[in-house]
Amino acid sequence: MLESGGGEALKDGLLEKRGDGLLQRWKKKRCVLTEEGVLLLPPKQHDPHPHHHSHHPHLHPQPPGDTGRIKQLHFANIRTVDCVERKGKYVYFTVVTTEGREVDFRSPQEAGWSAEITLQMVQYKNRQAVLAVRSTRQKQQLLAGPGAGVPGHVKTPTGHGKPPQGHGKTSRGAAPGVA
Repeated sequence: MLESGGGEALKDGLLEKRGDGLLQRWKKKRCVLTEEGVLLLPPKQHDPHPHHHSHHPHLHPQPPGDTGRIKQLHFANIRTVDCVERKGKYVYFTVVTTEGREVDFRSPQEAGWSAEITLQMVQYKNRQAVLAVRSTRQKQQLLAGPGAGVPGHVKTPTGHGKPPQGHGKTSRGAAPGVA
């Protein structure tokens, strides 16, 4: 979804990213938060009227030749979002990737970027966990075959279910309570 540039924008606005260069200057970026991750685009592509909680059906396509400057932070590749400090009018936070790379950001405190990115990341990881459990259960059911999971039935070598031995009878075959 992030790769195609499509998807619903849950939040769209400006924040600042610390540069990777020697001087590590703060650079303004357009940030688009989706259910799958965060897109970072050059600020000139930002709508002059910011909508911090806009619900665009699709992200705007990028001008030809400008797609190389788009950075994608997919939630599958993010380990944590750490709020480092609140200083002055800014909240400073760090996105830590699964490879251990740290990406530093700052945004105005009232914008709430750190909290919203964290919330979306947790929801994404929860959805992935639910899908993994469902997938595991489906595989187990396929491997177990017909009759699996039916209480009171044991799968026989022929694949037919029959009641397990010993229920309702003693080990000698007599009814319970009969000597």
